[in-house]
Amino acid sequence: MSCLICGDNLVKTYGKGDAAVSALRGVDISIEAGEFIGIMGESGSGKSTLLSILGALNTPTAGKYVVDEIDVYRLSGDQRADFRREFLGYVFQTFFLMPYLTLSENVMLPLATAKLTSKRKKDMAEAALDRVGLSGKGDRLPSQVSGGEQERAALARAIVNEPPILLADEPTGNLDSGTSGRIMHLLRELNRSGMTVVMVTHSEECSRYAERILRLADGRFFPQEGEPGDGKASWKGNGGRPAECALLETDLSSGPVG
Repeated sequence: MSCLICGDNLVKTYGKGDAAVSALRGVDISIEAGEFIGIMGESGSGKSTLLSILGALNTPTAGKYVVDEIDVYRLSGDQRADFRREFLGYVFQTFFLMPYLTLSENVMLPLATAKLTSKRKKDMAEAALDRVGLSGKGDRLPSQVSGGEQERAALARAIVNEPPILLADEPTGNLDSGTSGRIMHLLRELNRSGMTVVMVTHSEECSRYAERILRLADGRFFPQEGEPGDGKASWKGNGGRPAECALLETDLSSGPVG
């Protein structure tokens, strides 16, 4: 395996002088292709800032961010937009589905500037919806499906262009425990298919799906008990998950719901 995502001494400071606030204080991060990483920490620890930097949306004050040997923040604005379209998919806690567009039309949004025929775009959207268990529901508006189905539509939108990296910011934050288990199952299946997943979460239960947990506090990674205090520590999981989530996954055999 090779290092796909590499961040070196990432610093992010908002404001200047006495009003300056340090969101990240020299973070190093290395993620290999095909990993499933969970990022955890209290509110204000720097999780969302780090994810926005990894998503090529927030220029760091200092440090270097490289993806697949591309120095992301040395790209021009247009080049960075192309990079995001080619390399990244996003899943947010708030679904951000356009209420006046069908699920299929929402899923096609990342393909708007792609040089593809309308039929090809529609076929890709239908394939993505089918992959998340929403086959046959592409013509429905977001208001006509459940919250869990809206989240799955948002996930389909994130993977429609088959990006190598999926960034998920609290993807189950607005869902009940049953639906959360199904979303986590989908994320794990995407990871098993080869997609690198980086997920911010407050949920200890859902974090157990990750292979590795990185914990942030005051803009720095901190070690777990018994690990050296180098600011780069992480917990290595074993792919386990809580019994209640495993139980929820058994429902998928009869078709996704919620």
